[in-house]
Amino acid sequence: MHRLVFASNNRHKLEEIRHLAGDRFEILSLKDIGCEEEIPEEEDTLEGNARAKSRFIFDKYGIDCFADDTGLEIDALNGRPGVKSARYAGPECIADNNIRKILGELSAVSNRKARFRTVVCLILSGREFFFEGIVEGEILTEKRGKEGFGYDPVFRPEGYDLTFAEMPLELKNQISHRGKAIAGLIDFLKRPLVNSNK
Repeated sequence: MHRLVFASNNRHKLEEIRHLAGDRFEILSLKDIGCEEEIPEEEDTLEGNARAKSRFIFDKYGIDCFADDTGLEIDALNGRPGVKSARYAGPECIADNNIRKILGELSAVSNRKARFRTVVCLILSGREFFFEGIVEGEILTEKRGKEGFGYDPVFRPEGYDLTFAEMPLELKNQISHRGKAIAGLIDFLKRPLVNSNK
């Protein structure tokens, strides 16, 4: 079984990704490898942050790894919060505060189109590979549902009557931005050329 470190201790993300990976890959968290440092996310792009996190782990621990960064891009806010999504309402990264802030900014706005975008950077034997997943949708006027995390209670994906926070994890993984990016990662890892280089 191929072992990969996911450069995160976010319980929700780990649960989603382990579910997607199934039993073909063993997904380790930062805690599993004894990494207790706070990895900075100071880049201006999702790609930059994903690369910085995965490069930090590979350079220090020498283990194949991947990292992701996700942004909520709202048309009426010129793509904000984007790369600042987790810290939009302040460095504490409190989801309810972030949601309140975007709902306030959109209170008089009719165009509520938005998308979630995830970028994953995989480092395999020192080489970097990138995968992207996007899901289009809209921001609701109030929270709905108790599953998921982050902006999930106010994001309704295109073609569905449910928010991400109202969906079972299996359905969310099938259509979500992170699900699409990780599916690309897993498909890549299954390729014979990749397997022959292990």
